[in-house]
Amino acid sequence: MEKITTLTTNNYQIAHKTTTKEKIKNKMESKMKNNKGFTLIELIMVTIILGILAAVAIPRYTASVTAAEEAAENAVITGVQAGLENYATEQLMAEGRRIYPENPWDALATKPAGYSDDNEDANEDGEWTFNTTSTGSFDIGDDTYTATGSITHQRGDNTRWRWLYSEGTRVGDDAVVGALESSPTKF
Repeated sequence: MEKITTLTTNNYQIAHKTTTKEKIKNKMESKMKNNKGFTLIELIMVTIILGILAAVAIPRYTASVTAAEEAAENAVITGVQAGLENYATEQLMAEGRRIYPENPWDALATKPAGYSDDNEDANEDGEWTFNTTSTGSFDIGDDTYTATGSITHQRGDNTRWRWLYSEGTRVGDDAVVGALESSPTKF
């Protein structure tokens, strides 16, 4: 249904037809001007989108934290290995034989953050220990070493990791310098 409206502007009369489409458009515009909030559907959609983003982001964040902890562990173990080699070289110069210390932490001038000398497995987040009760053997290249202890570390996700350590054989004709596993095992 059409409605004809007459408008007077500057002494001119203009006939204007108002169609049903324009009426609907006018009603919607007036409702939108009065709308000052969000509809329930809009809020639900935003919540769903945020949920999807969280479902993607949280696992990636966790993976990043795990990778960072692994990198920090590798840095500590690499530092321990370098300290052990330095210690063995100093012993060679002083005693005539390369030997590793009974406790690998003794080869370091500075212990890592979280170091504890309680002779037990690490049981707190970020803790590093040397446990002399750990046993086992490990291979490096063609050589097999018998563990005289292990370095343990507990990560922030409460997983515990162990690197077996051998101080080697210090005396006799079969004297062998020690070794430290470079890859940890989860326990």
